[in-house]
Amino acid sequence: MTRYETVIDDGVIYVGSGDGRLEVGMVEDTVDAVGGPSWTITYSAEMTERHPGLDTSDEGLTVDVVDMINAMTHSERFVETLAAQPKEGTDGDISPRLGLFVGKLLENLESGVS
Repeated sequence: MTRYETVIDDGVIYVGSGDGRLEVGMVEDTVDAVGGPSWTITYSAEMTERHPGLDTSDEGLTVDVVDMINAMTHSERFVETLAAQPKEGTDGDISPRLGLFVGKLLENLESGVS
């Protein structure tokens, strides 16, 4: 299964694709959208009760958001869905493409470091 890397070049996030690099959006906008340049890993009581075997040894660890972005890889399906989203936002909002990417980033941040 092909995985596509995330690359940051001159403050812009790109995701690899079968057609070359796909522009996602600005790093600065992404960091703002997740609440800042660092993220502290936490697990809710609900999460640990629902998944009693969950490894929570990374709880309390603070990670660099840009490092997490650089470490992300994506399936072909996700990249195709990302490419189908508009690259530009409206009325000062982030673009749908960047919003989808931020959602995936938050999912990764919330699941801890594996």
